[in-house]
Amino acid sequence: MISTYLTEAGKLCEREDIAPGAWVNLCAPTEEELARVSDALRIDPGLLRAALDEEERSRIDFEDGHMLVLVDTPTVEMQQGRGFVYSTLPFGIILTEENLVTVCLKESALASAFSENPVKNFSTKKKNRMTLQLLYRNAALFLFYLREVDKASSRVENELHLSMKNKELIQMLGLEKSLVYFSTSLKGNEIVLEKLLRMDFVKNYPDDTELLEDVIIENKQAIEMSNIYRDILSGTMDAFASVISNNLNIVMKVLAAVTIILTIPSIIFGLWGSNVPVPFAESPFGFAAIIGIAAVLTAAATLVMRRLKWL
Repeated sequence: MISTYLTEAGKLCEREDIAPGAWVNLCAPTEEELARVSDALRIDPGLLRAALDEEERSRIDFEDGHMLVLVDTPTVEMQQGRGFVYSTLPFGIILTEENLVTVCLKESALASAFSENPVKNFSTKKKNRMTLQLLYRNAALFLFYLREVDKASSRVENELHLSMKNKELIQMLGLEKSLVYFSTSLKGNEIVLEKLLRMDFVKNYPDDTELLEDVIIENKQAIEMSNIYRDILSGTMDAFASVISNNLNIVMKVLAAVTIILTIPSIIFGLWGSNVPVPFAESPFGFAAIIGIAAVLTAAATLVMRRLKWL
């Protein structure tokens, strides 16, 4: 899908054509859409397809005078039985002579948030400034989703206190996996941001330099939050795994004690059920005596188990 936006009279307006100074957003584009944008703006198709590879790393590239800034952006999907699943996707920003093009394999919160709620003093004609504003919004999205992951982990932790089932542990494992994705992506984005700071991209514009430094600070904060949440989540999972294992040991100990106690009457009745002469065979109170012996031995075994704290 192709969406074209142009700032007119201080407002972001959607257009049908690709005019000079417009922002072209490609979301899950088809080959025809890629060819259309490539021909209209004379962009190497390889730059447009770079962000369509889920395994593509964050980087800066140049081709035919066009600049590609490729970063990872956070995404969230709803999966049945697993709740919200957080991950990352490559997000490409291509700067041409007159236009800015963004490309993503799926619909991203970054492009949607920017088109629906652009920042103050935003203009599609200021490509470098818009690039930095996109990067700043991207870092803010990471912080937002990290807080959502923390809330989700707290909710699952409360459920674990009550149920201690595998379902909650699997959800915790999925959240930990999301934090690993976030941490890895943020570190890759940090390399791109620091490279931008060393380039001529912002050196001639003090305001842009300050904005890029703010982006780097936000990204570093997101990295720290990701590492903290991941350590907390990992420790919580280890603790609950130990608790579940300990509860299982307690249950097995109780079952073993009950089995031992119930084995005693079986042994007594088995001995007196043999086809050989046994005590009390001729006594009219023999059955009651055997029941009494079994009861006494069972009570003694129960008392021993209680003193050993097996029951």
